[in-house]
Amino acid sequence: MERHRQGPRRQEEDGSDDGREDDGVLSAFVCPITMQVMRDPVVIETGHAYERDAIARWFDECRELGRGPCCPITMQEVRRADLRPVLALRAAIEEWADRRQGDELRRACQWLAKDATEKEAVRAIGCAARGWSGGRAGRCVVRGEGMMQMVGGMLRSGSAVVRLRALEAIQEFAKETDQDREAVSQGDTIRTIVKFIDCEDCQERELAVSVLCDLSKSEVVCGKISELNGAVLILSKVAGSKANNPTIAEKAEKTLQNLDKCEKNAVQMAENGRLEPLLNLLIEGSPEKQLLIASSLEKIVLSNDLKILVAQRVGSLFAGVVEKGNLEAKEVAFKVLEHISTNAESAKVLIEEHVILPLFRVLSINRANLLPPRLQEAAAAVLANLVASGVDFGTVPLDGDRTLVSEDIVHSLLHLISNTSPPIQCKLLEFFDTLSSSTGTVVSIVSAIKSSGAITNLVQFVESDHQESRLASLKLLYKISFHMDHEIAQVFRASPTLLGCLVEVTFLNDGNTDEQHAALQILANLPKRDKHLTRELMEQGAFKIVARKVLSICRREAGSDIYDNAVLEGLVKVLARITYVLRDEPRCISLAREYNLAALFTSLLRFNSLEEVQLVSAKALMNLSLESKYLTTTPKFDEPEHKSKLALFGRKPSSFQFCPVHSGVCSIRGSFCILDGKAVERLVHCLNHGNKKVSEAALAALCTLLEDEVEILEGVLVLHRANGIAPIFDILKENPTGSLQHRVTWAVERILRAEEIAKAASTDGSLGSALVHAFQHGDSRTRRIAEAALKHVEKIPIFSQIIDKCPSMRGSSMGSMERFYKFDR
Repeated sequence: MERHRQGPRRQEEDGSDDGREDDGVLSAFVCPITMQVMRDPVVIETGHAYERDAIARWFDECRELGRGPCCPITMQEVRRADLRPVLALRAAIEEWADRRQGDELRRACQWLAKDATEKEAVRAIGCAARGWSGGRAGRCVVRGEGMMQMVGGMLRSGSAVVRLRALEAIQEFAKETDQDREAVSQGDTIRTIVKFIDCEDCQERELAVSVLCDLSKSEVVCGKISELNGAVLILSKVAGSKANNPTIAEKAEKTLQNLDKCEKNAVQMAENGRLEPLLNLLIEGSPEKQLLIASSLEKIVLSNDLKILVAQRVGSLFAGVVEKGNLEAKEVAFKVLEHISTNAESAKVLIEEHVILPLFRVLSINRANLLPPRLQEAAAAVLANLVASGVDFGTVPLDGDRTLVSEDIVHSLLHLISNTSPPIQCKLLEFFDTLSSSTGTVVSIVSAIKSSGAITNLVQFVESDHQESRLASLKLLYKISFHMDHEIAQVFRASPTLLGCLVEVTFLNDGNTDEQHAALQILANLPKRDKHLTRELMEQGAFKIVARKVLSICRREAGSDIYDNAVLEGLVKVLARITYVLRDEPRCISLAREYNLAALFTSLLRFNSLEEVQLVSAKALMNLSLESKYLTTTPKFDEPEHKSKLALFGRKPSSFQFCPVHSGVCSIRGSFCILDGKAVERLVHCLNHGNKKVSEAALAALCTLLEDEVEILEGVLVLHRANGIAPIFDILKENPTGSLQHRVTWAVERILRAEEIAKAASTDGSLGSALVHAFQHGDSRTRRIAEAALKHVEKIPIFSQIIDKCPSMRGSSMGSMERFYKFDR
């Protein structure tokens, strides 16, 4: 009886009670024990009918109480406990139940079809669920009346209770056949369920994942899920959240696995980041299917992680297709390889999968006629991408003992550059440009270029109409110009037209800035002392353009822009060329005066952040200052008597800028005298530079004030006034080696010719120690000069007059430093 009382209460809670008394139930249909409509009626000896399970339990209870079975109604003991089915009653009950259930389902359809209240919707969904679980007849009604689709529509209800009941009902529907799963997934059902999954705080989220997992057992539903934009990504996110909710994550992963099984979904899955199914089909498929799948893969935009996955799974497969596949398969393979090789890490995987050798074989000149140009270009593009991965190709074996930078391999590819179309040339030039960027392989590339004589062909690209090839060649020439400057210069000397093209690309074209920068650096790296090239650049008007550009950048204050700084370095190197041929080329002297280059290089010394600019500027000032003694003019006086009187009192006419060092009329513009302007002060400042090359170049420029044929004591006085003596001594005290040791020892010896300075320096123990070190460890020239300097400070006795105690103030037996000024390349 308790069960009888609970039944209606549960129905009311489920919303299934329609508010009316169930007067339609015949008493013969109700079990006297359970007070519920019987499903399996049986009759006992007394002729009364009961539910089979209920009367069986009654008989068991009787036996437990120690008495024989009896009838629950009459309490009459029965001799036999046989339970005979009442088939007619059972059929009548089933007919009545089907009719009653049909009526309920039709009422539920009316509720679902209209804008029902929450209570009506819950009742209707519950009725549909009971009808579905009640038997075949109920399922037929649910299917026939379209109730599954109606319940699916309830997912868009504003009531959370209705949505939850709808999801529960859909889950029941999805447990049967694929046909039922497809029926319930019509309309926006799948989209709505996925929306619930994507909502972090949604109550329906866990149930929605479970429902979608059941629905995904159908291949048709899998297609709908895959086609829904973002569904795979959402499921992947949920599947990856095992730490937060393992149950939901497991269901989401199971759903994805169901989607994986559907072959036609493989492409959609791959486009949404789940690539494994497509790769599995690619590996296991026939050649025809592989071609079809690879064509699809080629169109998919892959992240870097997926590129690595593709390289790992099918890199070797595509390597085989490149070498042995038909033309159509090769074309697809090249496209896929080009796509995945753009990432450095995936390119490294391809290298490990031995993709390079097949690429080289299809590109080799002996077999070039077997591939159409478009495939050669694709192969060259893949090769260029692979070398850009940063791998040391000097250690990566190609076949046997050969590597990609072996001489015969490089020769073959260089030969191909000269015998193919511009697009392929461009890719191969990029290939060599990348290899030349590595210190580990550039030497091998340079050696192969020299031995093959290919430098002429590479320089020819400077005048190419194919801009990409021209840019790639310029970048390559710039890289190798540090090792092949004389070879490149020889090509330009033989063809002024090529040099003119280089100048045009550098200064006259408003084109690619990378192209202009590479061309400028090539010009900057050409041998500075090559008079022929300097004259040709003068003819081309390059130096005037460069001078104007340097002035323009200086006015904008270099150092504010990285690109401007790199350009300034190149321009200054080009402009400094003219200072190396001043004595042989009067036009260079005229141009230096026109643009006041001595003042300009002096100004460039102030850019402390640009060490290369300071270095080149100091060397240029040295070259200019060396010419001052030849360009200084001696003043002419109308009256000899007046001249002698002026000389007697040490006075010079006010209309002249008389130089005490050069004993004539000097100026920084006219004779490049560094006493005019702030050149000496800025050079002295550079003596303390952290870069020893800069300090050595500044010292070399200052040493021109102590040269033969100038007034050495006046030069020493100039250095003293500029506080330059102590920094020079400090350089020597650091015990330098090589050319810097020789130069600073020479400068110190000349400075110590001034008696007052020598007297003061004789008490400086560290200076004496430095001179002793130079005397003991320097080369033969340095030792002789150090010996003379030690005699100035009386550290070595003077035994003869071979070296005067007071040598000439305009030169000495120690000789000029001018012939040692060519310390740079």
